[in-house]
Amino acid sequence: MLRTHNCGELRIANVGEKVTLSGWVQTLRDKGGLVWIDLRDRYGITQLLFQEGISDATLIETAKSVGREFVLQATGEIIERSSKSDKIPTGDIEIKVTELKVLNKALTPPFKIENETDGGDDLRMKYRYLDLRREVVREKLQLRHRMMQQTRSFLDAQDFIETETPVLIKSTPEGARDFIVPSRINSGEFYALPQSPQTFKQLLMVSGFDRYFQIVKCFRDEDLRADRQPEFTQIDCEMSFVEQEDILSTFEGLMKHLFKNVKGVEAPDFKRMPYSEAMKLYGSDKPDTRFEMTFKELNTVAQNKGFNVFDSAELVAGIVVPAAASYTRKQLDEITNWVKRPQIGAKGLVYVKCNEDGSFKSSVDKFYTQEDLAAWAALSGASKGDLILVLSGDIAATRKALGELRLEMGERLGLRNKNTFSALWVLDFPLLEWDEESERFHAMHHPFTSPKTEDIPLLESNPGAVRANAYDMVINGVEVGGGSIRIHDRETQAMMFKHLGFSDEEAKAQFGFLMEAFEFGAPPHGGIAFGFDRICALFGGSDSIRDYIAFPKNNSGRDVMIDSPSPIANEQLDELGIKLNLD
Repeated sequence: MLRTHNCGELRIANVGEKVTLSGWVQTLRDKGGLVWIDLRDRYGITQLLFQEGISDATLIETAKSVGREFVLQATGEIIERSSKSDKIPTGDIEIKVTELKVLNKALTPPFKIENETDGGDDLRMKYRYLDLRREVVREKLQLRHRMMQQTRSFLDAQDFIETETPVLIKSTPEGARDFIVPSRINSGEFYALPQSPQTFKQLLMVSGFDRYFQIVKCFRDEDLRADRQPEFTQIDCEMSFVEQEDILSTFEGLMKHLFKNVKGVEAPDFKRMPYSEAMKLYGSDKPDTRFEMTFKELNTVAQNKGFNVFDSAELVAGIVVPAAASYTRKQLDEITNWVKRPQIGAKGLVYVKCNEDGSFKSSVDKFYTQEDLAAWAALSGASKGDLILVLSGDIAATRKALGELRLEMGERLGLRNKNTFSALWVLDFPLLEWDEESERFHAMHHPFTSPKTEDIPLLESNPGAVRANAYDMVINGVEVGGGSIRIHDRETQAMMFKHLGFSDEEAKAQFGFLMEAFEFGAPPHGGIAFGFDRICALFGGSDSIRDYIAFPKNNSGRDVMIDSPSPIANEQLDELGIKLNLD
């Protein structure tokens, strides 16, 4: 070993010991007769001391010649620091160096390897291996490591078997776009990279592996955001001989285990909320329940008063912003302009101030009396000093825009504390959703999701009303996982394919292997998959998942460090039988 200790473990109790440390130069301070070097590794920083009259002249000369990020090996005696530092755990001691060896020189890095760096996102992505030396980034990956180990520990204790599934699989038409891999041996044919191991984990249930999990890479060729990457990691799980309640209790247990053993937080029991209620109260199937401000429908008190904007609307609904009646006209205009942005899509905003003296001031005083506005306040539960913000229009668009406004007001009021956690299960999703472009129903989750038994008769008469035996786990407004009880018999699966518009031939071509497997004794089963990167970011208090991935892609799906994707040689294209059309 090139070291006896790491740079973060030595303390005052070690004074007098002879040690050898290895690491990178964080800083060098040359005061002429005194030279200090802060030596860094992934465990911490230790100060090295070189002093004229005590240290050898050649040693001091070597110390003065090193630069930032040089790799050093230093041997010496631990002594007590005369000027202690409370900023680092090793701040009570330093090493009086007797031997110094330069293990490798380094170019001056393009940005500071410090928590508060001067490097922008693009520069740090290009030199990601340097960015990973920074403590704040390293801590995020250490959190990811702890999450992974605790996940395995919990699931192993619950008799789950970790099983790897193939990465080169068959392309399927449902879901996001596949990444396609051409086959050289089977000319003109292609593999796809898995969007999830869905069919394989169901086949494992047929195989009798009644409790499966995998921390698995998945791939989706889709537009990128802060919480999406073209390759991402799932905690993928499946169980046999279970009903929905078994899944919910098991994986609520997993999340509580992670909160306790990684965050040191005792999580309360998760709330349960039907999809229909989530949409009606929050305008989202992943509601942030850290704060109230739920929707209040005002059609009965706001319509038929001569205000055509409301009279012609399917839905008039508002939120009560606590203690915000003091907002100025400038502040209200700014909020109005915010909801009118294309990303939100509202055409306007109506406000009602509930004044402390019991009177009301609104942007529609021309159409509504004080008694009318008092009825608004009573129906919405507003108190003196509160502000009511109201949107209207068709139901779906209004709920979506009001949901965005609710989150924005929660942010402005400081109600979305990243150290506060509120978790729930959203249940009873629609099984199918209509797609205007293809003019047919698509599976809201995937085609293997079981319908609620009592809703199966509606598949013929009212497919859009059928509820799925599906569930999402939502924490702080982030969907961290989702799953369903699966269809496990051929007849029901064939019926599902029919309602999704698959012909018998198409269903057999895409999923014939699964349908055939169901005929060999498939048990009732269900499962769930968690977005592992998202959970890591949530636990770390970040909006972006990128810092929790060692080598992420940028927002264009590129790895700027290795310059990928990139062209390949014509010889490789010829081997694969691919001709590029670049016109």
